[in-house]
Amino acid sequence: MGNTLAASLIWGINTIFLLDAGLSNLEAFAANAFFTAGMVIFEVPTGVVADVWGRRASFLLGTVTLAASTGLYVLLWQVHGPFWQWAVVSLLLGLGFTFFSGAVEAWLVDALTATGYTGPLESVFARGQVISGTGMLAGSVAGGYIAQLTNLGVPFVLRAAVLLVMFVVALVLMRDIGFTPSRGAGPIGEVRNIVANSMRYGWRVPAVRYLMLAAPFTGGVSIYVFYALQPYLLELWGDPRAYGIAGLAAAIVAGAQILGGLLTPQVARLFTRRTTALLVVEAIAALAILLIGLVTNFWSVIALIVVWALLFAAVTPVRQAYINGMIPSAQRATILSFDSLMSSSGGIAAQPVLGRVADVWGYPASYLISGVLSALALPFVARARRENAPADFRTTVPEPPRPLS
Repeated sequence: MGNTLAASLIWGINTIFLLDAGLSNLEAFAANAFFTAGMVIFEVPTGVVADVWGRRASFLLGTVTLAASTGLYVLLWQVHGPFWQWAVVSLLLGLGFTFFSGAVEAWLVDALTATGYTGPLESVFARGQVISGTGMLAGSVAGGYIAQLTNLGVPFVLRAAVLLVMFVVALVLMRDIGFTPSRGAGPIGEVRNIVANSMRYGWRVPAVRYLMLAAPFTGGVSIYVFYALQPYLLELWGDPRAYGIAGLAAAIVAGAQILGGLLTPQVARLFTRRTTALLVVEAIAALAILLIGLVTNFWSVIALIVVWALLFAAVTPVRQAYINGMIPSAQRATILSFDSLMSSSGGIAAQPVLGRVADVWGYPASYLISGVLSALALPFVARARRENAPADFRTTVPEPPRPLS
């Protein structure tokens, strides 16, 4: 929760922060695209770090990297640095987040297995989502109003400080439970083995592959949808310095995480198959994004954001349970990092393109295109459903499937 609290202090104002530093919409979302590119470039290497040297080591490296790169962001904002410098620091921010992406989830699943947990994973992921949503709600609301009372740089400084505190906490308290880092073949040998096995048990398993191919359209577009809400809500509200209103978008997403996590068991019980839940919810979410582009009333847009965020939050634990049911522990962090890589890859192309659309035709047009792109994930989820993987049926506790030879 502390890690999410730190990260979310700037989520409600990040785009406004970049625009205030003198960047255009194209440049601001291109900077975000470099952040996403950093996540793509470093996802698998940092996943390998977690599988070879341990989840705890990966988490500690993430806190330090993210704190340092956040400090550099503040420096660039103060001096109105050129775009290329924003691009470089954004890559480093992406590196910081990749140390967390696969490692934290793998750490949790391994610990559950080691302690003999046999219940549905949706419930565990949902509770974790409620906790992280609480941290995000507090951080995003606080960050918006702190910026309004002081300036846009203060939430970034606070974020770096909290991350350093989390480094100390993790150093003292965090342990790898249910997982022993393997270094017998040496770093290079272990990297080669893990990457080869990850391809075997990840990409070459059809159900996993199709789910990963859907990720660029849902995850990649969602990055733009979330960050563009900050200036768009200010535009609809009519006050460009009402940073508390901008933080409202992040607060809504955080609240949706909490409520969505509480609703996940009920959502899962509505469907016999996890992929059915994914298809239905992602279709409605794409429609909500389209409507955000068509409706220009502030409160109507707020209502649509609630619907979109709530659906996204409710189905995320279902997707996590589905993919974790198809991958083995030894390669779990690397495969989860590769899945995150696929999601981030969509944002590399989508963010600058959609940012340019917002510059030329406005934010509503960019949301219309975002809704169409998000819907392109549905055929891939449908193909995953046709594989009839044991993990698709939530009443089973499957063994990871055999890859195609």
